[in-house]
Amino acid sequence: MDSSGEGLVKIASLRREGSIWRRSGEDVFSRSSREEDDEEALRWAALEKLPTYNRVRRGILASPSGGLKEVDVEDLGMHEKKALLERLVRVTEEDNERFLLKLKDRIERVGIDIPTIEVRYENLNIVAEAHVGNRGLPTILNSYMNALESLANSLHILPSRKTQMPILHDVSGIIKPRRMTLLLGPPGSGKTTLLLALAGKLDSDLKVSGKVTYNGHNMNEFVPERTAAYISQHDNHIGEMTVRETLAFSARCQGVGTRYDMLTELSRREKIANIKPDPDVDMYMKASAMGGQETNVVTDYIIKILGLEICADTMVGNDMIRGISGGQRKRVTTGEMLVGPAKALFMDEISTGLDSSTTYQIVNSIRQSIHILQGTAVISLLQPAPETYDLFDDIILISDGQVVYHGPREHVLEFFESMGFKCPERKGVADFLQEVTSRKDQQQYWVRSDEPYRYVPVKKFADAFKSFHIGRAMFHELAVPFDKSKSHPAALTTSKYGVSKMDLLKAQIDREILLMKRNSFFYIFKAFQLTIIAFIMMTLFLRTRMHHNTASDGNVFLGAIFFGIVQLLFNGFAELAMTIAKLPVFFKQRDLLFFPAWTYTLPGWILKIPITFGEVGIWVFTSYYVVGFDPDVSRLFKQYLAFVVVNQMAGALFRFMGGLARNMVVANTFGSFALLIFMVLGGFLLTRVNIKHWWIWGYWISPLMYAQNALSVNEFLGHKWDKIVNGERLGTTILNSRGIFAEAKWYWIGVGGLIGFILLFNFLYTLCLAFLKPFGKAQPTVSEETLNEKHANLTGEIIEGSSRGKRSSSLQGSSRHGNSIRNNSTPAKSAREIIGSDKKGMVLPFTPLSLAFDDVRYSVDMPQEMKAQGIVEDRLVLLKGVSGSFRPGVLTALMGVSGAGKTTLMDVLAGRKTGGYIEGAISISGYPKKQETFARISGYCEQFDIHSPQVTVYESLLFSAWLRLSPDVDSETRKMFIEEVMELVELKPLRDSLVGLPGVNGLSTEQRKRLTIAVELVANPSIIFMDEPTSGLDARAAAIVMRTVRNTVNTGRTVVCTIHQPSIDIFEAFDELFLLKRGGEEIYVGPLGRNSSELIQYFEAVPGAPKIKDGYNPATWMLEVTTMAQEEALGVDFAQLYKNSELYRRNKALIKDVSVPPPGSTDLYFPTQYSQPFSTQCMACLWKQHLSYWRNPPYTAMRFFFTLIVALLLGSIFWQLGSKRLKQQDLLNSMGALYSATMLLGVQNSTSVMPVVSIERTVFYRERAAGMYSALPYAFGQVFIEIPYIFVQAVIYCVIVYAMIGFEWTAAKFFWYLFFAYFTLLYFTYYGMMSVGLTPNYDVASIVSSAFYGIWNLFSGFLISKPRIPGWWIWYYWICPVAWTLYGLIVSQFGDIDDEMEGGTPVKQFVKDYFGFKHDFLPVVAVVVVGFAVLFAFCFSFSIQKLNFQKR
Repeated sequence: MDSSGEGLVKIASLRREGSIWRRSGEDVFSRSSREEDDEEALRWAALEKLPTYNRVRRGILASPSGGLKEVDVEDLGMHEKKALLERLVRVTEEDNERFLLKLKDRIERVGIDIPTIEVRYENLNIVAEAHVGNRGLPTILNSYMNALESLANSLHILPSRKTQMPILHDVSGIIKPRRMTLLLGPPGSGKTTLLLALAGKLDSDLKVSGKVTYNGHNMNEFVPERTAAYISQHDNHIGEMTVRETLAFSARCQGVGTRYDMLTELSRREKIANIKPDPDVDMYMKASAMGGQETNVVTDYIIKILGLEICADTMVGNDMIRGISGGQRKRVTTGEMLVGPAKALFMDEISTGLDSSTTYQIVNSIRQSIHILQGTAVISLLQPAPETYDLFDDIILISDGQVVYHGPREHVLEFFESMGFKCPERKGVADFLQEVTSRKDQQQYWVRSDEPYRYVPVKKFADAFKSFHIGRAMFHELAVPFDKSKSHPAALTTSKYGVSKMDLLKAQIDREILLMKRNSFFYIFKAFQLTIIAFIMMTLFLRTRMHHNTASDGNVFLGAIFFGIVQLLFNGFAELAMTIAKLPVFFKQRDLLFFPAWTYTLPGWILKIPITFGEVGIWVFTSYYVVGFDPDVSRLFKQYLAFVVVNQMAGALFRFMGGLARNMVVANTFGSFALLIFMVLGGFLLTRVNIKHWWIWGYWISPLMYAQNALSVNEFLGHKWDKIVNGERLGTTILNSRGIFAEAKWYWIGVGGLIGFILLFNFLYTLCLAFLKPFGKAQPTVSEETLNEKHANLTGEIIEGSSRGKRSSSLQGSSRHGNSIRNNSTPAKSAREIIGSDKKGMVLPFTPLSLAFDDVRYSVDMPQEMKAQGIVEDRLVLLKGVSGSFRPGVLTALMGVSGAGKTTLMDVLAGRKTGGYIEGAISISGYPKKQETFARISGYCEQFDIHSPQVTVYESLLFSAWLRLSPDVDSETRKMFIEEVMELVELKPLRDSLVGLPGVNGLSTEQRKRLTIAVELVANPSIIFMDEPTSGLDARAAAIVMRTVRNTVNTGRTVVCTIHQPSIDIFEAFDELFLLKRGGEEIYVGPLGRNSSELIQYFEAVPGAPKIKDGYNPATWMLEVTTMAQEEALGVDFAQLYKNSELYRRNKALIKDVSVPPPGSTDLYFPTQYSQPFSTQCMACLWKQHLSYWRNPPYTAMRFFFTLIVALLLGSIFWQLGSKRLKQQDLLNSMGALYSATMLLGVQNSTSVMPVVSIERTVFYRERAAGMYSALPYAFGQVFIEIPYIFVQAVIYCVIVYAMIGFEWTAAKFFWYLFFAYFTLLYFTYYGMMSVGLTPNYDVASIVSSAFYGIWNLFSGFLISKPRIPGWWIWYYWICPVAWTLYGLIVSQFGDIDDEMEGGTPVKQFVKDYFGFKHDFLPVVAVVVVGFAVLFAFCFSFSIQKLNFQKR
């Protein structure tokens, strides 16, 4: 949208902008006859004399006091901009069009043309490749197979076995400027792909033929990403920025396009023609044409147009930060592109989560901008309301990748009538268009009674359109190429970025500083954590116990230095999570050409340098003298400098890892891997002399080697180590024994090497971000059926032999009855027929129950923010005494504006609230409600569809039915019941599809929604609550879901749905309405009546209320009539009005009836809280976890692969060192091998299990609330499933490492080794689970747990041996799990060996003296290590049972 007001229209080019801007003083709309105003005339005359450059930067502004002043447009303050916009666009609905006309008028008045863009697409074919059937499921085996196969494909050894999937099939059309085009089609029909193709943003993996041109120019002749704006259906934003900051940043990166050039031309022509423009419009145009400002007036304009003013200064928010609502976030995504100067808009599903009136307002604003400023727009909407549909000029209807119709809206019904299909009365045209091409819904619209109905495939429609008069005209026009000479030079953008690179860098620096301020807690926390660990280190290596007499004293100092390096290295690990969290937003903005990658990576590195100085300062300046390093002050500062570059190198390394992996699980693996190599080859765990010649290159490229050398040389060449031992300086002896170069120049070589690594890693990080694509979405698997169905729809043949073909006859029988969502005459029969006429219905028996509630109130503690504003009450009341009843066989809609308390009421009635105060009576068929038994007879479909991602649709249902149906239902009946439910909810074709994660892979939103309903239905509940079952679905999907809901009610169940913006047919499928107003009071509770007659009658009876127009949606009308504004205008309180009505008295009587138990009935009673015994719950949970793990290759396959590689690496690095025992250093090397592997594999297991458990925990909260199982069986499943996987991992590792390092081959020693390795991996994994269980989310868990890895590392007994640990810390040594593992590993290998070392000490004596380890203590160690695994598993189970972090 142009800068022009239209935020919306991104369309015009400068010209247009200009036009946008132009409005002349004489025009009709001029605010007052200001021409007479002498003061203004004089000021204007003064401006006219300025040179053009200065003239376009000065404007005349009316001050609040009424006077006029001349101002520099670049210095406009916040309030001045606000006042200017208030004068131009006070009320968006009324003033926006007038404002745009003033702009256009001013431009055209001096003869400037507004640039326009015509987009053509001709013979476009797009094909994807996918695995079909079971090969597509991501099991561990398939993932290894696919990796090998794609390698073989790329080397041309094997042909590709993927199947071609057509997405778009030979489509052509013309999108004209100044026309609004609506793109319609069922999900999966290719809408998004078509929009991406038009905007020039297709994925390079797709095979594309055909061409897309703008004004006759091919895509390679200009920059499509900046000429057109593509608005995605996914909302990716940085949660820590406010709405205004997000849009301002976007405006700053996109620049002002050609507005400035247009303005100078406009100003020049006006001066010649002596025209004086309206000062406000002039001011707006000048302010919007100035690039490089931090905030542009356009941003404020767009915020106003999109209705985001309420939340303009609220953070956008994310999973961790409370932010704006989903609908507002959707509008931010739209606004992000509208603030730029692009001239063609391609918008993908911009209405998800918005109510129909907001959608209408936004589309209307875009329409004004397109029509007046001559833009081009294609918008795809899911469920456009009739009034929104009428705003469009052209319709593109696409189905199964073919364009069925592309032309003016007025002729679309005529086309379908020519094919024999007619849109019924009271049916939205958009809904009709999406259903008429679908095999299931088509028949109900057939009107030729003289001919039998036969399914008309998509291909037939597409061919018929080519011979329809609209299609013929369009293909005629396409045959004549666009005359390029008519293309305005400013229409297509040829520069890659919107502003200069320096301006982009400045914008990025400002944003990075802002984000660092917002994340300050994170940096403070890290500093606090470092302080504590520095304190522990100082008191452990205390100078009073640190001597300078022998070589082994030197080892302790080396240990202290090594610990410092490792701690600062791990400190950089936090960069990994932060880098990856921001990547989705980065990739989106990079691909929209907001900025080049280096402007993003540079500030992220440079601005963190001061933080490094602070963090390292804490570490070095607190610990240096306390530990007793060399007291020379120059050495203190040299140590400080070396640690600073170590920390910087670590940050750069992990940013690079994040940029390379782009996915948290893979990055953790990469990161651990890099740490392992760097640590093992850094010269401390294994000295340079002992590194095998085939690995020595690894020593020279390990950054830790440079750090260790620089810091060791700095310390040991100091005067404290001048003591002469055996004729050599002690310091030099120590350095030589560890293979460190004892020359002072090595300090500077080390620091220089580290600086080189910092530059290298930052450079590689920039390269990754510049060239890599976002982390791949898993291609959804395609079943054979789906492919055949696509083929059938394209060609019109029905493929016999596929199960679908055989079933089509029964489906056609069912659609006759299922078509109208509701069929009053024979409700049970129609439900049964929809289930399928070919089998006997065997519905499981259930008891119909009613639910009554009287005077229910719900309040929460008053939020601190509101108390701060002076509110004195202690509680905030969200529901103010609502009453009602829900009865069997009656479908009730729970409606109200956002914030009316719909979901709150539902949560209160269903017993899902975890906090707050509930008052009032709730009864079930006359007996007081008891939450324990209530979960057994009720189902709750949440608004967010939470399911385990790695199981299939059928398995999800089987799991739910297994745990929720009573034990006396045998498995055959259960399976038949599941089949019946799948048929009812139309999930049969998706039976073997993986559920996947929302928005990432797996099922679409609408399929997921139906799964949510099915999962509740298989529990055979009597009462079902549904929270927004149709939000985010297109009209056809919503109809399928509503048909499901209606079928459920017709079986005699009690169903309540909250609903947001229903279409007429969805709204009228309900029997009763429960309408709440903002603040939680009911204003209408009662029947809808035929065609909503009773509802309309009730509200039209209110004096002064507007009457409903013919064909208008009663749901929309009802919400409009009852707004706060209407209440004020009519002077009534609808809640009071209802309380005084006859309807209210009727409802009270009904509640009274329902609240009395029917004669002969008994209260619900179940002997146990859960329907299945404890053992069955455990088995079911274990079964589901088994499937989840088997199909989660990023976790399981990656883990085995990582273990294998690590084992081979360690084996080859420590090749045959296990048999060397002559020198003290040989034993220390062996220990290094044992220690490094334990620590790193363990930490890797612990970090990688966290995201897995945290996703499953969310599912657990839903399933536990549904009464499927208690916490213990879930914990049992999660804990036990790890046991076999870790066993395999331990065996792979032990066999390889044991053999390659060459430890003694005796059965006892090998099994001890395997035993300790296995239980160590096990307790690390359980520790990761436990840290998730004890914390609210994954991010907190990873920060807290990583603090402990550092402390465990310190107390493991390797960096400082047990005898040297001061008495005040020895207690921590005994409770440190890693210390016990190391004890066990070393004692079992070396604790019983009598061979003598140099100097005559037996090996076992050395182990006892140096480490304090005794061989006869081994059984105790074994028990303790097992104990740790049990303890952590127990803590996980306990935390899952007792802690609930889900706030409702």
